[in-house]
Amino acid sequence: MTITTTAPTVSAAGISAPTYADVLDYLQTQYRAIYGADIYLGADSQDGQFLAILAKAIDDANAVAIQVYNSFSPATAVGAALSSNVKINGIKRDVASYSTVDLTITGQAGTTIANGVAIDIAKNRWSLPASVTIPSGGSITVTATSQTPGAVQAAAGTVITIGTPTLGWQSVTNPTAAAPGAPVETDTQLRARQAVSTALPSQTVLDGIIGAIASLAGVTRYAAFENAAGTTDANGIPAHSISLVVEGGDVTSIAQEIALKKTPGTGTYGTTAQAVTDAYGNSTTINFYRPTDVPITIDVSLQSLSGYSGTIGDEVIAALVAHINALPIGAKVMLSRLYLPANLNGSADSASFEVTSLTIARDGGTPAAADLTLAFNEVATCNTSLVTLTVA
Repeated sequence: MTITTTAPTVSAAGISAPTYADVLDYLQTQYRAIYGADIYLGADSQDGQFLAILAKAIDDANAVAIQVYNSFSPATAVGAALSSNVKINGIKRDVASYSTVDLTITGQAGTTIANGVAIDIAKNRWSLPASVTIPSGGSITVTATSQTPGAVQAAAGTVITIGTPTLGWQSVTNPTAAAPGAPVETDTQLRARQAVSTALPSQTVLDGIIGAIASLAGVTRYAAFENAAGTTDANGIPAHSISLVVEGGDVTSIAQEIALKKTPGTGTYGTTAQAVTDAYGNSTTINFYRPTDVPITIDVSLQSLSGYSGTIGDEVIAALVAHINALPIGAKVMLSRLYLPANLNGSADSASFEVTSLTIARDGGTPAAADLTLAFNEVATCNTSLVTLTVA
């Protein structure tokens, strides 16, 4: 393509720049206009190599200019530029986090637990908030944080040991599984959260609640449901109520955001109950769900071809596990969509095998070639031990 300038241009469609080949052709044309059309500028000539160096320098400068231009938008910025952009929405990139778990603390009313610690059956230690006071009802739900960073696992009912004996503190348990910690938030994840955060000042109350929950530290997945009808809906949500399903995050912070954003008189529904006191001293119990983990069993059969190895089989298992664990809360596990990760998303290694059979099951059932339906407050989970790989 013939160009008239080597510089980037900005139009209604955004920024664009000529290609390296176009820049080199432009320089060669101008060079011949000075020294004559018969001058030799091949790649094996000194003049040709010199012009190629100039063209590469211009092309590199253009690429940087495009990156700078794109860094001003959350949709195209990367790295530090994206971290800076999202501040305008009142959010920031999540750093590497610790696993959290909701604990039900039981004991004598009025007992204050200072810097308490609970221990699970795997000897992992979970730190309670700095100060926890057991109310008149004799129990309270708090969110404890793992003392070890990363994805520390704790199944429901496994955090049962009091690590710091305190007079009046009688028992501890976790009614739901721990929400595993996460690494530093990726650009893709931050962009998605930034898009949701713009709902904070929205005109729809439910959108505002979702935006507030999404902005809380430690929240990894969430879903919101509203029943505006006068009767209980198909999910069991009572009339004129909302129900949020939140993975990760502090139970108190979640309840406070729901109480702050919901309209007066709107009921909340869920198995996690947390008392919230407003600015006038009125106490309200906010209910929401922690997602129920549903283990997904996968049986996959491969026909090995030239170049197949056990390492490729491990890649298939890892891809299937990653796909299941990335599904949203309440999402159906669709069998047809598992064939893409099972085939390694069409990567070079996918040519070394054929997927001959793929079946799935939930809750330890018998795998079958059928989709799996989850309840609105359930989330699919998987690990390598739940995937059976057969290679012929």
